[in-house]
Amino acid sequence: MNDTLKIIAERFSCRKFTDQIPGEKELMAIAQAGIQAPSGMNRQHWHVIIVKDKSIIDEMDAEGMKILASMENKAMYERIMERGGKLFYNAPCMIVVAIKEAFPKGAELIDCGIAAQNIVLAASSLGVANMHCGFAGLAFAGSKGPEFKCRLKFPAGYECGMGILLGYAAETFPPHLPNQEKITIIG
Repeated sequence: MNDTLKIIAERFSCRKFTDQIPGEKELMAIAQAGIQAPSGMNRQHWHVIIVKDKSIIDEMDAEGMKILASMENKAMYERIMERGGKLFYNAPCMIVVAIKEAFPKGAELIDCGIAAQNIVLAASSLGVANMHCGFAGLAFAGSKGPEFKCRLKFPAGYECGMGILLGYAAETFPPHLPNQEKITIIG
């Protein structure tokens, strides 16, 4: 198995981080991997924001939890509470991939997904624990959303596409077992 396939097979979603922030060299290499992703018609409708300020991360976490708690269906809120009550699992650092609407509408989501996957695979290859975190968008969905966009220096016209939690694992887990029934071969 080559190195890339090994990283993909061994990567896990970290839900318990230490306080240690990855170094500048690692963070820049991870961000660079994100912006090296291909995009439809090379539009690059993303902007990678590295957030090392733990107080902002904690404020975003609290805002997201407030929004989850206010939802009629409490299933997601209860699941996060069972896992410690933190959307971002106390990650000391995160990357927010901000995106700008593309044509056809929704193409930016595909591009965001490719960039985010590059980011987590690069992080894993450097020994940096990580997790895709769609819940990051909750912080931007409430009344504090414009403030967070300003503090994170979102370019004009951009929205939150994805959050990626980064740090070092306080606890490791095996990767999920792939369901081989999810593969169909035709011909």
